[in-house]
Amino acid sequence: MASDSPDSLMSICTDFCLRNLKGTLCYLLDNEILRLHPDIFLPSEICDRLVNEYIELVNSDSSFEPHDSFFTLFSEPQSTRLTRLHLREDIVQDQDLEAIRKQDLVELYLTNCERLTAKSLQTLANFRQSLVSLSLFGCSNIFYEEESLGGYDETDRLVNPTRQVLVRDFTFQGFQSLRFLNLGCIAKVVDVELMLRPLICLKALNLSGIQLNDIGFLTQWKDSLVSLVLYNMDLSEEHIRVIVQLHKLRHLDISRDRLSSYYKFKLTRKVLSLFVQNLEELVSLDISGHLTLENCAVSKMDDELGPPSNNPAKSSISPFRALKRPLQFLGLFETSLCRLTHIPAYKVSGDKNEVQVLNAIEAYTEHRPEITSRAINLLFDIARIERCNQPLRALQLVITALKCHKYDKTIQVTGSAALFYLTNSDYRSEQSVRLRQQVIQVVLNGMESYQEVTVQRNCCLTLCNFSIPEELEFQYQRVNELLLNILIPTRQDESIQRIAVHLCNALVCQVDNDHKEAVGKMGFVMTMLKLIQKKLQDKMCDQVMEFSWSALWNITDETPDNCEMFLNYNGMKLFLECLKEFPEKQELHRNMLGLLGNVAEVRELRPQLMTSQFITVFSNLLDSKADGIEVSYNACGVLSHIMFDGPQAWFIGEPTRQEVEERMWSAIRSWDISSRRNINYRSFEPILRLLPQSISPVSQHWATWALYNLVSVYPDKYCPLLIKEGGLPLLTDLINMPSADEQTKDMARKVLELCSNYNEDTMDTSL
Repeated sequence: MASDSPDSLMSICTDFCLRNLKGTLCYLLDNEILRLHPDIFLPSEICDRLVNEYIELVNSDSSFEPHDSFFTLFSEPQSTRLTRLHLREDIVQDQDLEAIRKQDLVELYLTNCERLTAKSLQTLANFRQSLVSLSLFGCSNIFYEEESLGGYDETDRLVNPTRQVLVRDFTFQGFQSLRFLNLGCIAKVVDVELMLRPLICLKALNLSGIQLNDIGFLTQWKDSLVSLVLYNMDLSEEHIRVIVQLHKLRHLDISRDRLSSYYKFKLTRKVLSLFVQNLEELVSLDISGHLTLENCAVSKMDDELGPPSNNPAKSSISPFRALKRPLQFLGLFETSLCRLTHIPAYKVSGDKNEVQVLNAIEAYTEHRPEITSRAINLLFDIARIERCNQPLRALQLVITALKCHKYDKTIQVTGSAALFYLTNSDYRSEQSVRLRQQVIQVVLNGMESYQEVTVQRNCCLTLCNFSIPEELEFQYQRVNELLLNILIPTRQDESIQRIAVHLCNALVCQVDNDHKEAVGKMGFVMTMLKLIQKKLQDKMCDQVMEFSWSALWNITDETPDNCEMFLNYNGMKLFLECLKEFPEKQELHRNMLGLLGNVAEVRELRPQLMTSQFITVFSNLLDSKADGIEVSYNACGVLSHIMFDGPQAWFIGEPTRQEVEERMWSAIRSWDISSRRNINYRSFEPILRLLPQSISPVSQHWATWALYNLVSVYPDKYCPLLIKEGGLPLLTDLINMPSADEQTKDMARKVLELCSNYNEDTMDTSL
């Protein structure tokens, strides 16, 4: 079982402060600008966490409100200290970095911050004395500034007021402490050599996605560079000659995306041998995506000799037999080499098996969504066809990928599909409450960000793997809003519509009335009625139609406001049309009558049911044999509540109250008291209110029959409920009422006897 220990106090406090800035750390200046209270002084450990968690919340929690002036809280080093920041996506703007320019940052990781411009390059100069690690990965506009043209046409209208101009003269002059630099996926036309030349002791450099024909300048760091990433750079023999001079390298990544473009360079046995011979300190090598020009593998017979081993002497990749020790990591994803038996590395990324695939997802998630999506797709196949051996690790990696690439459609499609299989019942016992909540969060993020059919279907199907409503209750309002948004277009994809209605129905079943009222106000009742109307137009009674009526039945249970909405939105008209169009659909009739039973329980709404047309329909349904006794029972329940209002409320001529009453007596006497029920009562209150009265003996009889049936067929469930809600004294009083029918009294006695026996059976008699 995965750990389900509580969050740390630091984590809880950070989250609370960020969600309640005005009530904790801050006040509002002029009702709009956040300001830190003057008596607050925070160390770097807390400030770093506040900023990094803020970015995480903005990216992953739609209910969290970002603040335009948030970064200004950290503008003064006297009261706040920042040292290590990880900022991502387009929520970060130039003014945010400008606000913290006085801080002595040691680490600044900017990932895919596409709204940053050359103004932020100028701000970086403020950190040049202290900055040790810097990442500008994916900040594609940071080397561009807006140039004002100031041109006017003959009507004095400004034409093309600005244009994007490349900044060519920026260098890292003065960044004497900078050791780790990531320039991956920046503007391709930047002069990298000029920019990097002032750096003295660079230790790690990432030039992913940048095409450089000459990398000879790297040799200036041959005595200091320990990590070099040249992902998706089309290499040549000249590149290799430079790389092998970097004799201090511990990590080398020359991998590529085999689908992105055509690469002329092919790996050879000679190149791999040069790496082994010249880079003696190498512990991590990534050659994923490469084709090998000649056979780098040993003979098939040698490869299959003995159990799998990471001993270099037995290596199936012949150039690696010269390694002095196994590599810590070897990237072989989408290469033929990953399928060999003896690979001299403790961790291998590849596509041969689950472990290799999980290693690939782990290694490439942050900066290579294109590779990650293909690796997750392989994981999806493993989870679908076989049983995962590391389901918790797999699930956590997919969650991380989905959170990291919220706006990447391919990852959202493959990730949401993998989640469906990784959260099913086979793995449920191993997953903690917190982990399953994280799944729900990323699923809802996907539904929010993408209206695309496949993502929506995958997300809805994944939600079906959870206990509803219990496991979704912590996100109750959000999940209902998202499902209703899916259902608003009545021409929605049929499969998505069916799943979404099923989920909506499950979400309003067995929840308290406050939840039901809140969902009703979101437009739940109207949305279901529109779906029903559309199905009526198409003359189709399918699962969507039945689930929609069932959902209305559930959401109106003991919720008068929702019952009133049903009537106000022409629900009765749709009820009659469905009866007429689908006379043989028993499940449909049961759901509709169950709903109308809820409406009839609301005294203020019953006059709207008192029409000749409605009463005739309900009376005729008393004779229905549909779904056992359920339709007849529910129709009788509706009429019982109407009868309870007395003769003075019967203001129609046909059918007469006496005629209907006789048909009700006849129907109730025809039912089998041992009938098993398709019904679930959370409370007996609507039934119990029919007992202490003499104005309608038949209503009293129906209520007593209902109780007798339920406590005799389901004693463990309904005897305690009846006792708890004070039903026994009411039944005792009924037995002593002169106006009550003798059959009613006889059933009441049997109910009392059953509850008495139940109490005796369950009483604890142990010493």
